[in-house]
Amino acid sequence: MSPNQIGFALLILGLFLLLGKVIRVKVGWVQRLFLPSSIIGGFLILLLGPQVLGQLVPALSEAGVFTEEMRTVWVALPGLLISVVFATMFLGQDLPSPKRAANLVGPQLSLGVALGSSQYVVGLLLAALILVPVFSASPMTGALIEIGFEGGHGTAAGMRGVMEELGFTEGADLAVGLATVGIVGGVVIGIALINWGVRTGRTELLKGDVKASVDEQKGLFSKDEYYPAAQMTSRPASVEPLSLHMALVAVAILIGWGILEALRWIEAQTYSSVMLNDSTPLEIFAYVPLFPLALIGGVILQAIAAALKVDHLIDHQMMLRIQGWALDFLIVAAIGTLSLMAIGANIGAFTLLALAGIGVNVALFLWLAPRIIGRYWFERGIGDFGQSMGVTATGLILMRITDPDAKSPAFEAFGYKQLIFEPFFGGGMVTALAVPIIYLTGIWPLFFAMLLVFLVALGAGIFYYAPKAKVEREQARQDASAVTT
Repeated sequence: MSPNQIGFALLILGLFLLLGKVIRVKVGWVQRLFLPSSIIGGFLILLLGPQVLGQLVPALSEAGVFTEEMRTVWVALPGLLISVVFATMFLGQDLPSPKRAANLVGPQLSLGVALGSSQYVVGLLLAALILVPVFSASPMTGALIEIGFEGGHGTAAGMRGVMEELGFTEGADLAVGLATVGIVGGVVIGIALINWGVRTGRTELLKGDVKASVDEQKGLFSKDEYYPAAQMTSRPASVEPLSLHMALVAVAILIGWGILEALRWIEAQTYSSVMLNDSTPLEIFAYVPLFPLALIGGVILQAIAAALKVDHLIDHQMMLRIQGWALDFLIVAAIGTLSLMAIGANIGAFTLLALAGIGVNVALFLWLAPRIIGRYWFERGIGDFGQSMGVTATGLILMRITDPDAKSPAFEAFGYKQLIFEPFFGGGMVTALAVPIIYLTGIWPLFFAMLLVFLVALGAGIFYYAPKAKVEREQARQDASAVTT
């Protein structure tokens, strides 16, 4: 494949991302669903590819209106871009004071870990009792709810190579499909929950009908709005700020790559000689992808910059722009190359996983969040619900709707929780290790490990944070009574 073919494939990907944005601006029902332009563009590619148009027009059965080289580039792209997404997560982030972080992060982390671990508990139990014996599915399907919902399109696509290497060829397509269900369901169900919360008085800040402006529905800023994209931290005559930040992302990924290679070398020199059976050595890090280590690389680079007192040169908003670019192109490519045949062949398992994932997320939000979070439980909990359905961006969208002026500590608490949560769930080490562990040991070891994590998170919330939440709400009521009298 020539460099020109690779470059042209990227240009076409950008064209369809722009077409997705045009549709978002022009089509009312798409606006009301808050569908990201990347998902729309990905579906356009899917419709014009070999799986839809190619089935209707035999002459286009090979690659649709595209070329095979384009599709080859698009299939490989998510596995590369996901490392960029994860490397940028903590670059430019200021660490909070320990006391304030501890007060806010406790119940938030308890809810987040309960949501993440429960997706494994429910998925693995479904796999053991129904999916494997009834649908002859792979035991590794038990990990797909967390990979698709909590991890999202990036994690799902990033795990493709690992799944294919372990013989779970349909796994990535099912995970990307679940990620699409999750992100759409997260916004639709989330907005329905917000309207219900407003009507029943469960929201502290919103007291009227939830309505987004026309510009918000279109995904545009109005002329009188100003939202700085990033801060200039270097003079362009020296180095373009975007180039500087891209270089820092590259260094973070290289640090993660060095860590992963070191872990693989240690594994090769130690326990990999142990055989689980006649043909399967005890190897875990051999199957771990790069992206969770890229996140750790970003944390290490940020810590080094802070120690050297040059962390002011790293702007988190700039990192968010780089992350957003990578995620948009990743989603277009992942959905555009999604295998509908793989989902169709496993439609029973896919439907059960999707319904189970939605059910456990809604149940934990409605039951656990109001018990363990004091004031603003709805505003704070809806962010974790959104993330558990369709990655961090969905959670941020729902929090912005419930708290448009950031009057509650929702955004702050959510950010603190991410510092501890992200290295493990939603594309972290637990997500990366889950599929190889199931492949090596079967369903039950990971099931019982995640059940223990779930029970610890639940117990900490109910027995430690719930009494504090009750006191906090009572104090708020007393303060409100004192003001009115």
